[in-house]
Amino acid sequence: MRRKPYDTDLTEREWEIIQPLIPVAKPGGRPRKVNIREIINAIFYIQRSGCAWRLLPHDFPPWKTVYDYFRDWRITKVWQAMLKGVREQVRCQRHNAETSCKSNFCFPVGVHVKG
Repeated sequence: MRRKPYDTDLTEREWEIIQPLIPVAKPGGRPRKVNIREIINAIFYIQRSGCAWRLLPHDFPPWKTVYDYFRDWRITKVWQAMLKGVREQVRCQRHNAETSCKSNFCFPVGVHVKG
């Protein structure tokens, strides 16, 4: 059953950026039964609403599962890489829109090019 979307849910474009950055399931363990996109949606909900982990709405995966993924990703720097990937894409899109540049290539903020 599909749940009603929250304002904090990932867009399709954000999911395309984040999905390749998500680590594969650990070898030798049980296969993942949880929807990773829903885990990320739940983390964004927590971040935006400021609610406690245990108050996560019941239409998300269990709060402990969400917290465990977030904690693991934060410790291993995966969470920072996901946020950086989205941030860089937004900056590139903004840059291309402002300069009407047709190129998909842009320099990250803080990188200076001699010219």
